[in-house]
Amino acid sequence: MRETTPPPARSRFQALLPADPRWLQIAALSGLLLWGITRLSFDITPGRAALLIGSALAAQALFTALWRLPVFEPKSALISGLSLCLLLRTNAPAVAVLAALIAIGSKFAIRVRGKHVFNPTNIGIAAAILLTGQAWVSPAQWGHAAFAAFAFAAAGALVVSRAARWDVTLALLAAHAAFLIGRSLSLGEPMAIPLHRLESGGVLLFAFFMISDPKSTPDSRLGRILFAAAVAAGAHLVAFRLFAPNGLIWSLAALSPLVPVLDRLLPGGRYAWKTGGHRKEPHMSFSNPLPQSVRQAARGAAVLAAGAAIAAVASTPAQAFCGFYVARADAKLFNRASQVVLVRDGDRTVITMAADFKGEPKEFAMVIPVPTFVQKGQIHVADRAVLEHLDGYSAPRLVEYFDGDPCALARREMQGMKSLGYANAPAAAEAKDDRARRLGVKIEAQYTVGEYDILILSAKESGGLETWLRENGYRIPDGASAILSSYLKQGMKFFVARVNLAEQSRLGFSYLRPIQVAYESPKFMLPIRLGTVNASGSQDLYVYALTRGGRVETTNYRTVKLPSDAEVPLYVKDEFTPFYKALFSRAVQNENREAVFLEYAWDMGWCDPCAADPLSQQELRSLGVFWLGRGNVASPGGGAQNVFLTRLHVRYDAAHFPEDLVFQETSDRSNFQGRYIVRHPWAGENWCPEMPGYLRALREQQEQQARTLAGLTGWELAKIRDRMDLVRGPDPRAEKPWWAGLWD
Repeated sequence: MRETTPPPARSRFQALLPADPRWLQIAALSGLLLWGITRLSFDITPGRAALLIGSALAAQALFTALWRLPVFEPKSALISGLSLCLLLRTNAPAVAVLAALIAIGSKFAIRVRGKHVFNPTNIGIAAAILLTGQAWVSPAQWGHAAFAAFAFAAAGALVVSRAARWDVTLALLAAHAAFLIGRSLSLGEPMAIPLHRLESGGVLLFAFFMISDPKSTPDSRLGRILFAAAVAAGAHLVAFRLFAPNGLIWSLAALSPLVPVLDRLLPGGRYAWKTGGHRKEPHMSFSNPLPQSVRQAARGAAVLAAGAAIAAVASTPAQAFCGFYVARADAKLFNRASQVVLVRDGDRTVITMAADFKGEPKEFAMVIPVPTFVQKGQIHVADRAVLEHLDGYSAPRLVEYFDGDPCALARREMQGMKSLGYANAPAAAEAKDDRARRLGVKIEAQYTVGEYDILILSAKESGGLETWLRENGYRIPDGASAILSSYLKQGMKFFVARVNLAEQSRLGFSYLRPIQVAYESPKFMLPIRLGTVNASGSQDLYVYALTRGGRVETTNYRTVKLPSDAEVPLYVKDEFTPFYKALFSRAVQNENREAVFLEYAWDMGWCDPCAADPLSQQELRSLGVFWLGRGNVASPGGGAQNVFLTRLHVRYDAAHFPEDLVFQETSDRSNFQGRYIVRHPWAGENWCPEMPGYLRALREQQEQQARTLAGLTGWELAKIRDRMDLVRGPDPRAEKPWWAGLWD
């Protein structure tokens, strides 16, 4: 008989807990899911959660029947289903079902010496991403709040202690921390960067609820510690050599086959779940008769999964909007707002940078770290009008509705809404080189492109680079040396631009045009740290990502949808600018100033309502969308059907954004826009029996609009009510005699 781990002595507190630690894990995961949906705005509907959990239970019943096991065991499947809800993201119900099927099936089909090899949730997620291309994980969805870290640690510690696998959790966290801190020390980065990465709720979720699975980790303590260290090392390789997100998930999936090897080299007691006492898990055999209870469980779970699938389909939100655009919140609303367009497909990137520079052109200088050497043909100067068009097209917008005649509505359907229409958006050189060499700076290349003089620099150390930049008229803030040093140690080059006044005069431009750079690198990131050095306050940054597949999100900060689709009082129509500024500031504060906000996500082929026409294919190509013209079909609106636009807005400073922005492209093509609604009440003079009911509903609607506006902006509710043209008291027309209008 195989050795099993003896039951530990139970304390008085432990005696109050269930003997089987899986019940604790189910409770903890359920609480985390509820918290994520209600407080963290997870993109998972109750229908999709039901589909994942139901599919996991149905798969458990199916494989129980196929393997002719005597007992249907739902707890393990429920844990896998809940874990998939917390981590897996997909818009395709079939992909969710596939992930659950693979997760549960792997426990039955991939076994060595009676022990399943892969963590079910981990292999289900990895397989869904690799096989379908329609699934992803949002690693920063949990945020980095200290409360989140404490909640994960407290709940997880309880679970792993009951499962006697606390050693693998602590080993993973210690090794992961050592790699992150060691890397930052070697690069000269501040400790705020590794601490920010370690505070991630996603890391704690993995450590406490995934790698701690006693059925897929080595049997011996030494084996578990070595395995955890190997997984942490693999995650480090994925994140900082392959520059891919979700390093822990990929590392665990790749290294799980090492577990049987470690079990053979370092044998230990095999863990078995307790249900009131230790027992061996049932032997999987095809020889046992299939019990009636199993067949009933399989049928019931299948019905549950089917019902969940119907609920998931029924809960799919409508994507089209009605109403008429009357105002928009473009980048001009904010002072000190920079704009960046990122065109990304595979490892190819085209970046367009428009700095918010105010002053004489001769004072302008731009220093941007780039991951690779850049040739002259990879640099271009863009038309500012195209960027303004993109900004106007994707800006949060105000739309208006007009209530119909309540009396007419009683007799027929609403005839439609009126529109106000909308407006379309409109020998010295040698000495310089010698000085550079003495400072350890190498001028890799220098070009004049348009009105800009461009240098591509590399350097041996940051002090020499900083000195060279200052001596050559580039204004580098105090304290930049440490940040420059960390970029140099990562092998990055520096793209340096300065205005050539003679060329600008010859070309006839009185303003600074955006600069474009095309390069190829697995790094999908945007360096912002240099912009935070000695910055006076926070800065606003707009990122417009144009991709083939779907929505772009940040992997090291929470990406949060901006509050949207809210009805606000009618007077906001004339005060949309202060309204939106207050709304965005309020949203930033609500997320502890640590989130990136999604303002727009839409296929470039159309819009509803349109704050500006979609960009034409010519405009998109000018921004660097290099795949157009290769079998692409133009849409009726003038845009392109395989170009998806994501607009992100971040207000950042060094305290709350210690590291550069890192992105990933998802397969999410669902539409989203920042959209706010004003409604005109019916102003006609006619009276009918339906009018009193309409006026009562209107008063309730106006009160709700006032409360919504106060919640979005933080403005005082009483002052909002004073600004509104409220309907007060009963309508005098409702006091007419009962027979008035009887024969009208």
